[in-house]
Amino acid sequence: MVIAIDGPAGAGKSTVARALARELSFAYLDSGAMYRCVALAALERGGGSLPQRPGSVGELARALTIDPGNGSDGAPGPVLLDGREVTDAIRAPEVSEAASLVARDPAVRQALVAKQRELLSRGDWVAEGRDIGTVVAPEATLKIFLTADQRERARRRATELGADVQLVLAEQAMRDERDSTREHSPLVPAPGSVTLDTSGLDVGEVVRRIAELVDNPQR
Repeated sequence: MVIAIDGPAGAGKSTVARALARELSFAYLDSGAMYRCVALAALERGGGSLPQRPGSVGELARALTIDPGNGSDGAPGPVLLDGREVTDAIRAPEVSEAASLVARDPAVRQALVAKQRELLSRGDWVAEGRDIGTVVAPEATLKIFLTADQRERARRRATELGADVQLVLAEQAMRDERDSTREHSPLVPAPGSVTLDTSGLDVGEVVRRIAELVDNPQR
């Protein structure tokens, strides 16, 4: 079984997906970590900036060996990039920004979708990202689209990053625009998905609502 959880940054995807995986004793997949790994590798090979040669980042994405730290029971393990741990390195602000840019590259998306589908082909998973239900696993048993008020999302991200809320809000608006208008795999609710607004809800409440849908998908 695959449960797909998509949505914009700050909607609570990662926290909810991990907690749900623990609740259900499923494995957890953070697809965003894979894009961050590609971005980190590209920045390293580009001397701090993304390579400009057409197709180079896509070639890199295909060649990389990425272990996104998919642990059982929702307990994420270390993220490995070509065998070295990059769990903290991929969370740097410059990597986050680069990840949003490389995710627009159809060759990168094609490479990582293939890797993600291979992972999801075996066992029970809670997978989260921005195109799990639309592209990676359109036949997922349950598809959830998490969202929240823009300011609430920015507040959560700012707390997580230790950053200024207004700055995060501005960067979030730009990223939302990029993600929702990109030509390939735009951020949209998947057909047949259930939209959950997490504004004002704690993690436990969101997990309970999704778990109810797992038990009774017609609710």
